[in-house]
Amino acid sequence: MAAAIKRIIPLMDRVLVQRADAITKTKGGVLLPENQKKVLQATVVAVGPGSRNEQGQHIPMSVNVGDKVLLPEYGGTKVTLEEDKELHLFRESDIVAKIES
Repeated sequence: MAAAIKRIIPLMDRVLVQRADAITKTKGGVLLPENQKKVLQATVVAVGPGSRNEQGQHIPMSVNVGDKVLLPEYGGTKVTLEEDKELHLFRESDIVAKIES
């Protein structure tokens, strides 16, 4: 999958993320249904170079590869790779928060 991700380079202020897997089992062993709400946490896989303001100055990205982020419930563009892995493209301004560990 790493080779396929290297072929996808986001442009401008776009961020390529991989959503976290849904929790299917609690710590107590209770199985959860698969049709639960979307997982809103994701890991940043690739980032674009950033956008430009009205004066043409470069605005750097506030997220980096490997950061954990919180996504909005709706939005983004789904990207399906050859290995049936789903990635999502979001604008940096659409990302709700960065999760510090």
